[in-house]
Amino acid sequence: MKLTWFGHSAFRLELAGAVVMIDPFLENATFKGDVKAAYKGATHVVLTHGHDDHIGSTVEICQATGATLVANFEVCMYLAGKGVEKFSPANHGGTVDFGAFTTSYVPAWHSSSTIVDGKPIYLGNPAGVVFNAKREKTFFHMGDTDIFSDMGLINEIYQPKIGIVPIGDRFTMGAKLAAMACKRFYTFETVIPAHYATFPIIDQTADKFMAEMTDAKTKVLVPERGVAVTL
Repeated sequence: MKLTWFGHSAFRLELAGAVVMIDPFLENATFKGDVKAAYKGATHVVLTHGHDDHIGSTVEICQATGATLVANFEVCMYLAGKGVEKFSPANHGGTVDFGAFTTSYVPAWHSSSTIVDGKPIYLGNPAGVVFNAKREKTFFHMGDTDIFSDMGLINEIYQPKIGIVPIGDRFTMGAKLAAMACKRFYTFETVIPAHYATFPIIDQTADKFMAEMTDAKTKVLVPERGVAVTL
């Protein structure tokens, strides 16, 4: 698989037979590349929850590429009203087979909403998403979350080897809790920190997380934005 980070929690996951955009907040301040090139060829858009900094360019991507939206039911219905035509709803505990890969939605401790005319709109439960594809290591995007003990159960059931972990603090785990989650509850081979540097009120670098992980066997990978890495 190939993985490209675009800043914040936005990723492009390339698998045999599929190109998946995850939480495509491509117009964040840290990504200086071409947004249309970033999502070229997308077959699916997978969302962990309904906050604007995760929905991002979803409608544009789905309309431009014909990609299928994968999200919780409420997010799918909300974005269908914005012009998304193809969608496949999912929720905690459910696994959906898309041929080239499967997604399994698991819990995350966070919130999920948007603001319309100054009022909050409920957009279902936040989630993490586990991806499985033939001949590939199991890949897990935690979404936005706090640490919680059932992470150990997620690890037992799905055994993810590559993890995207939010580290920015304030709205998600900070460095210390994120490292504790990775070391105590998961058996990752590689982790990629996310959800930092995009707003002034969250951590601006991954340095503290990397320092907390120095005693772990897990590899910490901090990709350059817009540059694909092979995993």
